[in-house]
Amino acid sequence: MTPLFIDEHLLVLDKPAGLLAVPGRGPDKQDCLSSRAQALWPGALIVHRLDMATSGLLVMARGLPVQRALSLAFEQRRVHKRYQAVVAGALAEPEGSIDLPLMIDWLNRPRSIVHQQHGKPSLTRWRRLAAAPWQPDAPADRPVITTRLELEPVTGRTHQLRVHLQAIGHPIVGDPLYATSEQQGWSGRLLLHACELSLPHPASGQTLSFHSPCPF
Repeated sequence: MTPLFIDEHLLVLDKPAGLLAVPGRGPDKQDCLSSRAQALWPGALIVHRLDMATSGLLVMARGLPVQRALSLAFEQRRVHKRYQAVVAGALAEPEGSIDLPLMIDWLNRPRSIVHQQHGKPSLTRWRRLAAAPWQPDAPADRPVITTRLELEPVTGRTHQLRVHLQAIGHPIVGDPLYATSEQQGWSGRLLLHACELSLPHPASGQTLSFHSPCPF
């Protein structure tokens, strides 16, 4: 966990992959970003989450009034996030959007699913990026085709980016829930990183912008 911004109102932290954002169930899942932050900055409160397997930028509020203000900014879509991901396969178009309703798969939690009848409206914009230096952990005699994408979640559903990309046939490499076993084996981690975050400062209204270099 690396702090990128600290003032009396909020914290912006860079979360490593493999660290929970909030405590899970059981004594072995109590170590998390929020508890580490609260040990250093008492009163810090979670505003939004990243999946355990996802790395990157996360904001925390220092006190209930700020938490309410930031939560409202998220609801009003005044907070903007961008991610980078490496996905399986090649996408022919340079950019596009995925507009598919999502809901929790209650029989297979923590998974989410596309559900036309009961799902909540969910929108992801994507843009194909240039070739990247990342190489899959795959046998040299078996060619692996992947694509690096920039992702913008317009809505914020559980596992939205992961489910949307699986739904169009391009799951994120290393995804333990939504990729095939072969695609999971191409990387030792989920190749999804929250690299950009901009939000209005809850006191001044000034737009704060942050960037975290993609680690893969």
